[in-house]
Amino acid sequence: MSARRSDAGPVGELRLEQVGRRVALPDGGSLDVLTGVDLVVEPGEHVAVVGRSGSGKSTLLNILGLLDTPTSGRYLIDGLDAADLSGRRRARLRGDSFGFVFQQFNLLPRRTATENVASPLLYARGRAFWARSRRAREALERVGLGHRLEAVPERLSGGEQQRVAVARALVRRPRVLLADEPTGALDVDTGAAVMDLLEDLVTAQGTTLVTITHDLSVAARADRVLRLDHGVLTPMGEGDVAGATADREEPVVDREEPVVDREERVVDREERVVDREERVVDREGPVVDPDAPARDGAEPTAVLAEPAGAGAGGRGPASRWASLAHRARRSS
Repeated sequence: MSARRSDAGPVGELRLEQVGRRVALPDGGSLDVLTGVDLVVEPGEHVAVVGRSGSGKSTLLNILGLLDTPTSGRYLIDGLDAADLSGRRRARLRGDSFGFVFQQFNLLPRRTATENVASPLLYARGRAFWARSRRAREALERVGLGHRLEAVPERLSGGEQQRVAVARALVRRPRVLLADEPTGALDVDTGAAVMDLLEDLVTAQGTTLVTITHDLSVAARADRVLRLDHGVLTPMGEGDVAGATADREEPVVDREEPVVDREERVVDREERVVDREERVVDREGPVVDPDAPARDGAEPTAVLAEPAGAGAGGRGPASRWASLAHRARRSS
């Protein structure tokens, strides 16, 4: 596939300078989501940002995609300060230059895959608007969904829905692709396939890729990895990423061990059930037929052997029937 330029022009540099984001809380206080963030993303670079939930990753992505504004610092796009843009110009730049892959797909229900992918081009100008259906079909074919053009989201698997979302993000050939947990809702194999697809397509189009993820195995694929913790962004070295990835893989073995213990406990439980059933049989003692007539004055006969303790001095079922028979003979 030949490399194609973005419709919005050459890929430029993204630069955050001491960017902060403070939000007001319902109780009248405030929370610093981002603090003094410095970041430079070069054209065509793949940068990954990792961090725990609530660390400010999505806020950072929203600022980069012009969906949110910083409360301090500067955001420069090709040297242009985003704070100087009017709302209309911000919307136009966001639509022309940025593509988004959302974690939850955000596909339009009851709309075909082609219609979902073509939806961003409804706001395009010129030939892009009139060719939106053709470009949507081409984008779906590139992600391997040429046979699912007319399928609605309700008839697509999770992996297929994610690929539709990727095609929708790429249909305008954006300068910058922002992916928020692109593999968060996928299994390991499908997630790896989606990342392969993103990397291949952005390489072919010369697009900048910024990935937000908590999965270090996904982050390790990037040219550069940064960690966001309590609103502070710091770089991670290759050794840090490799070590953290290895630490994540070790507990998998530990999680498998209790399965064996659980199976052993099941076997033990079954053995105890068998023992309990045997004891129940022992407690039932001999089975005697009280209606059977005695022959030659003999006492009623036990069918099973009399259990221990039910003989002389015992009060088992056989002893009780013998006592009743003895009283019957005396009264006669």
